[in-house]
Amino acid sequence: MRNLRSFMNAAAAAAWSLVAFAATAAEYPAPKEGTFVAKDVRFHTGEVLPEVRLHYRTIGEPSGEPVVVLHGTGGSGESMLTPNFAGELFGEGQPLDARKYFIVLPDAIGHGKSSKPSDGMRTKFPRYNAEDLVDGQYRLLTEGLGLKHVRLVIGNSMGGMHAFLFGGKYPDYMDALVPMASQPTAMAARNWMMRRLMIETIRQDPAYNNGDYAEQPKSMKLANVLYSTGTNGGTLYYQKVAPTRDQADKMVDTMLAAPFTADANNFIYAWESSASYDPTPLLERITAPLLLINSADDERNPPETGVTEAAMKRIKNGRQFLIPASEETRGHATVGMARFYAKELREFLQAAPRRAASSN
Repeated sequence: MRNLRSFMNAAAAAAWSLVAFAATAAEYPAPKEGTFVAKDVRFHTGEVLPEVRLHYRTIGEPSGEPVVVLHGTGGSGESMLTPNFAGELFGEGQPLDARKYFIVLPDAIGHGKSSKPSDGMRTKFPRYNAEDLVDGQYRLLTEGLGLKHVRLVIGNSMGGMHAFLFGGKYPDYMDALVPMASQPTAMAARNWMMRRLMIETIRQDPAYNNGDYAEQPKSMKLANVLYSTGTNGGTLYYQKVAPTRDQADKMVDTMLAAPFTADANNFIYAWESSASYDPTPLLERITAPLLLINSADDERNPPETGVTEAAMKRIKNGRQFLIPASEETRGHATVGMARFYAKELREFLQAAPRRAASSN
C-alpha cells in the first residue's frame, strides 16, 4: 500500500515531482514499529472479529507527551513520514519536536499493516465506517500503548475527519485537536459524488468479479488518477505547470505510468468508509481547543460553500486557519506541506492548556 498515500497519491505525486522545494526538512529519531492485537472487535454492523491487528509507528521516547497523527484514506502511518510533513514538524526545535513528544502514527483498520480485506477474508471482512476506525485507534492507544491521555490528535483528510470524531466520542482524552483538509459536516456533494464514481468504476469492471478477482482490475488505477486529478493538486498549480495541452498530456502520461499496487477490495473498503461520516451530532461534545487547518483551494472541502464556517460555530473552542490559495499550494494536498502552517500550529499548541486525563 505504499503507493496509495494520503498526501501523495498517483496524481499528486506526479504533479509535485515537477516542482523542486527547498531542502528544509530536519532529521528526527527513526520510527519504531509495533502491532497490538485487539480482541473481540465489534463493528457498527454488529459483526465481531475475534482478533484485529492494529499496527503503529512511534517516534521519540514513551516518556514524552503523546501526540497522535492520523493518516488519510488509503495511507498509513508511514505515509505521514515525508520531508514536507514530518521533516517540517518532528525535528529539533520544530512544533512537534520528537525530543519532547512521543509521536504515535497508527495504521487504521483496513490500512497499512493493520487487518484488512486482502489478508484473506476479502469481501467477508466487516464493512467498517469512520467510527469503527476511530474506536480501533482509541483501543490501540489506551489498551495497546497504555496512554491515558494525549497532548494532541492531529489528522489529515480522512485523519482530519477522524480527529473531529475523536473529539466528540472521547472529549476528555486530548488537550488539543488539529483536523486538517476536512470538514465537520456530513459527507456529501462533490466530495462523495467523486468517491462514489471512483468506487463504481472499479466495482462495475467485470475483472472485479464481486471482489473475487484473480488479478487487480485495471480500471482501479485509471479511476484513482481521474479522482485524484479532479479533487487534488490545486487549480492554480495545475495551470502553472500544465498551461498547454501538450504539457497536460505529459502530466497525465506520468500519472498513468506511475506504479500503483493497491488491492481493489482494500481500496473500495477504505473509500467507502467515509460514506456515513457525519460528526455534526457530536460537535457540541468537543471540549478540547480545536484548530481546523484547510486550504482555500481544497477541491474536496471548498470554503466557499459556507458549510464549514457554519458548523465551526457549534464547536465551543474551535477556529479555522485557512491557507490562501496560490501557485505554491496543492489544493487538498496542501496540508502535506507543513511549512504553510507550522507557525500557527506551534502557537496553537503552546496556548492550549493541559487538561485532566480522561476517565473513559
